[in-house]
Amino acid sequence: MDDDARRFLDSHFPGLRWPAALAPLLRSRRVARGAVIVPQGASGHPLYGVLSGALEIRLLAADGGVSVIEHVGAGQLFGLTSLATGAPSSYEAVAAAATRLLCIDAAAYTLLMDGVPGFGRALLREFARRHDGTVQQLAAARLQGGMERLTLALAQLRREQAPAPDGHGAVPLRTTQQALAELAGLSRQRVNTLLSQLESQGRVQRRYGTLWLLPD
Repeated sequence: MDDDARRFLDSHFPGLRWPAALAPLLRSRRVARGAVIVPQGASGHPLYGVLSGALEIRLLAADGGVSVIEHVGAGQLFGLTSLATGAPSSYEAVAAAATRLLCIDAAAYTLLMDGVPGFGRALLREFARRHDGTVQQLAAARLQGGMERLTLALAQLRREQAPAPDGHGAVPLRTTQQALAELAGLSRQRVNTLLSQLESQGRVQRRYGTLWLLPD
């Protein structure tokens, strides 16, 4: 097992022991920005870990519309549902930047689930947390106003990116207004207006490619 794969697994599943038979079953994959990793409706793809880069998880409507439902950054997993059930993917996964992926195929997944005590519980905990965040985001899209939806989108990005605060307690999020608009289900213009309000309240600060969440 190469060092990047081991670090990824250790960070997600600390304290577990990885059998020697796992290493030959793991592989990495590099993809360019804009590459479709998982087409909507596809089946049989691996469980992926994002070693570097970022992905967008999005839904395609019959009329050609696109809804971004999640951003998956470095250090995160995605793709469990299709691997575990064999069902076609209900979403499309697209590289939002040059990205390197850890591929956990069916053989590796079986070894991890059956041969590594504690792996199944840790994996379930990870995806339960992700599911809860997605449900909150969907509820916001249906029931809440623009500021609440933007606030939940910012909270989701903070969970996904897990950035370290600077010396003053400010937290950097790598995002753009367009990405926030897609995640919150708002127009780019509406997000710009809401961010201006937050900025005037001293709650955020905008810089190129980064939005800083300021301490209270």
